[in-house]
Amino acid sequence: MPEVLCAGIIVADHVCQPISHLPAAGELVTTDGMLLTIGGCAANAAVDLAKMDVRVAIAGRVGADVFGRVVTDFLRDAKVDVSAIQSTPGFDTSQTLIVNVKGEDRRFVHTFGANTAFQATDISLSLLDKVKILYLGGYLLMPTVTQDDLTTLFAKARAKGVKTVLDIVVPANSECSSRFDRLLPYVDLFLPNRDEGELILGESNPLKQAETFLRMGAATCVITLGGGGSVLASGDLRLRAGAYSVPFIDGSGGGDAFDAGYICGLLQNKGPEECLRIASALGASCVRAVGTTPGVFTRSECDQFLRENTLTIERL
Repeated sequence: MPEVLCAGIIVADHVCQPISHLPAAGELVTTDGMLLTIGGCAANAAVDLAKMDVRVAIAGRVGADVFGRVVTDFLRDAKVDVSAIQSTPGFDTSQTLIVNVKGEDRRFVHTFGANTAFQATDISLSLLDKVKILYLGGYLLMPTVTQDDLTTLFAKARAKGVKTVLDIVVPANSECSSRFDRLLPYVDLFLPNRDEGELILGESNPLKQAETFLRMGAATCVITLGGGGSVLASGDLRLRAGAYSVPFIDGSGGGDAFDAGYICGLLQNKGPEECLRIASALGASCVRAVGTTPGVFTRSECDQFLRENTLTIERL
C-alpha cells in the first residue's frame, strides 16, 4: 500500500559526465561517460522516496516506445509502483539531453513527448484512498494539466485527508501568474525555486516570494536557492536554511531530491526545521553524482549524514 503518490512528468534523461568545453560546430568532444536514466520531477521524487524506504507509486505517461519501457523498468526496479503509468500510442517518451560542462551550470535539450498528454483527471480518485501525500511535479510544463482540473483533484485529496504537495517547472517566456489563484488555497506545501518565483511574481527576494505565495493561499511555501539553501514561510514562521557542503558533480535532480526529503519529514510528523534538514541533506546528496538519482542517499545513509553534519537554520 503506497504512502505517497507522485504524479506528473516522467522523462528519459541522457546525461554526460562533465566535458571541458562545449563543442564548436563540427567538433567532437569526448566525455568519461554517458548515462541513460530516468528524469522528470515525478520520477525523480518517486525513486528518491523509495531509496528512503517510503512506499511510493507514480502516475504519469510515457510513449509506446523503447524509452517508455526503459524508464518504466527502471522505476519498477527501484521499487516504485508503476501500475498507474500509461503507455500512450502516438507519442514518444519525453526525453532530455543534459550537457554538463566543467565549472558551468547544466544545459538542457528537451522534448515534451507523452507528458503533453498527461491530465490531472488521469489520477484515479481510488488511489487517493490509499496514500497520505499527493505530490505533483512539473505543473506548468504539462499543457493539458489545467488549473481547474488540478484544483478539483487537490480539493478531493484534501477532503480525504491527503496532504498536497506542488512543484513546478516554468517554461521560458510563458505567462503563468494567472494559473495559481484558485489552486494554491488547496496546496499544503508549495516548492518553487527562486528563479521560478521571480518568473511568476516579478519579485527576486525569496522571502517576499514565499510570503506572497502564502497570501495567495499556500499553507507552507519553501523557496529553494540551490547552493544558497532555502527560505520557508508558514503561518507566522519564517526560516532561512543554509546548505550542506558536499562535492558538486551534477545539479540535475537536486530540487526533486529536496522535495522527497521534505515529504519524508512530513511522513514522520517532523516540524518545519527538521523537514528542512532532511530535505537539504537529500538535495545535497543528489549533486554528488551524474544523473538525477544515483547519488541520492538511502535511509541509513541519510540518517548517518544528519548525525554527523549540522545545518544552519535561522528564524527571520
